[in-house]
Amino acid sequence: MSESSTQSYKISNEAWAFLALRVWLAIRWLFAGLEKFGSPGNYSFENYYAKVSGMAGGIVENSIIPLWAAKVFAIPMGYIMLLLASTILLGVKLRISLIVSLLMYVGLSLGLMAVDEQHGIAWLGIHVILSMTALKMVEHAKWVLWKD
Repeated sequence: MSESSTQSYKISNEAWAFLALRVWLAIRWLFAGLEKFGSPGNYSFENYYAKVSGMAGGIVENSIIPLWAAKVFAIPMGYIMLLLASTILLGVKLRISLIVSLLMYVGLSLGLMAVDEQHGIAWLGIHVILSMTALKMVEHAKWVLWKD
């Protein structure tokens, strides 16, 4: 067997690094999305709508963002988080999923900036950087269900 045919079976370091980043981002979205539905052992749609409505109300009370804008972002947020967890983990249209992920983190950051929550903004800034890195590495994606 020639050396070139042996090389074709080798997975690049970039592919492994991207897989690790992809799994991390997916798990992060999964836990963030599940958290919106309640607490361990008590997940429900009732919990979800109470939490996101409270979050939207808190943003409105502490910022210049109007209620309608806060609700437009908050109400579908948990569902989008769970969808992103699934699509990123399974490799469904990864480029699009990572762009939506990046936009979600930017939107969440804007909400925290509006209420002047400095600590949370810094953490979300790290998530923005991780999402940008994943988007730059998407050409190294292996093990995907549906390519872009």
